[in-house]
Amino acid sequence: MQEMANLCAEIRACQKCDLGRGRTNAVPGEGPVPARIMFIGEGPGYHEDQQGRPFVGAAGQYLSELLGRIGLRREDVYITNVVKCRPPRNRDPLPEEIEACQPYLDRQIALVQPAIIVTLGRYSMARYFPGQSISRIHGVPKYVNGIWCFPMFHPAAGLHQPRYRTMIEEDFQKLAKLLKDLERAPKAEEESSPPTPPPAQQLSLF
Repeated sequence: MQEMANLCAEIRACQKCDLGRGRTNAVPGEGPVPARIMFIGEGPGYHEDQQGRPFVGAAGQYLSELLGRIGLRREDVYITNVVKCRPPRNRDPLPEEIEACQPYLDRQIALVQPAIIVTLGRYSMARYFPGQSISRIHGVPKYVNGIWCFPMFHPAAGLHQPRYRTMIEEDFQKLAKLLKDLERAPKAEEESSPPTPPPAQQLSLF
């Protein structure tokens, strides 16, 4: 889609915040437009900064593995981040950096038109679940303005702290169920009466 190509070119040229001056490459995102599922991470890491593509390091390989377990490929989903340039030393994105990139993300969502947005990590989660703890709400979707928002731990959490791996893999199974429920529902019914989300889990905090 030319409109998305133009937006990605705009992101690659962006200098709205200090991240633009320290990057090797901006990382707009990639995937089909439109797409049924959109994944939103936090920010590019070293490998993403080098290649200009999202989720190409170890966390990206794990994400591809998780997608494969539920019958999806990377090529089936749109993947992007809250901030489009790598924060120095992979630190957390700052509020002003998230704010600078927000219009780009808004436009991407409008173009992708996802039925499900999967937030990966607490910074993308905060957009749809302000003030919530990811430990409490991961795997429990919420219907927001016609889109199912599905919070998950970032795949890197499962790599760095194996105790989260089981939670992430269980959440992907819930995502698969939600996707199947949406595919079974007639479009008119989906818009007026969304399917019942998976039940909440009672999990301990960090």
